Amino acid sequence: MSVAQWGDRRVLVLMAAEPEYGPELRARIAPVMTGIGPVEGAVVATATLAELQAGAGLPDLVVTLGSAGSARLAQAQVYQASHLAYRDMDASALGFPRGVTPFLDLPAVIELPLHLPGVPEARLSTGGNVVSGPGYDGIAEEMVDMESYAIWRACARYDVPLVVLRGISDGAAPLEGLSSWTEYLDVIDARLAEVLDRLRAAVEADALVRRAG
Repeated sequence: MSVAQWGDRRVLVLMAAEPEYGPELRARIAPVMTGIGPVEGAVVATATLAELQAGAGLPDLVVTLGSAGSARLAQAQVYQASHLAYRDMDASALGFPRGVTPFLDLPAVIELPLHLPGVPEARLSTGGNVVSGPGYDGIAEEMVDMESYAIWRACARYDVPLVVLRGISDGAAPLEGLSSWTEYLDVIDARLAEVLDRLRAAVEADALVRRAG
């Protein structure tokens, strides 16, 4: 597997799907592909970190990037996730708040500690469903994806920090098939590459901001 060397930091990059991996990103990174969905994201991220721990050593940082949906954010723009939620978890019938995994000492919404200055932030909801149209109405977070929370759980298990970058591919209108997702992926590829360059520069200069607490 490929772990990038950014200055004195070793960085593992994860992506979900080949259609998101366009020419601009291909010129910069060789990511591990997790596959689509929280199960695939968790399995591949965990297996990759376990293999690294047993071999060359854990990375200093994991970066996951790709597309996300949003009915509220600007389409084809790139955002970094400030918070993560797991929308599939609902044990409210047992008295647990929605989003809280029973008997796991974690809040329903996780704050990510690292911030890349100059890149807009949004909260992200991860789940196993593709959200469209009125499906956004019951989601508090501004954007949705299918892997990031699962990847964060793997990173937390190995105590490796995570940065999440997402380009908004859809959500302004109800989806009408695969083309509704892929329409802006070429634009997102270029914009993610620009933000990735900024992230690399910040990592190499030790300029990522750590949130208080």
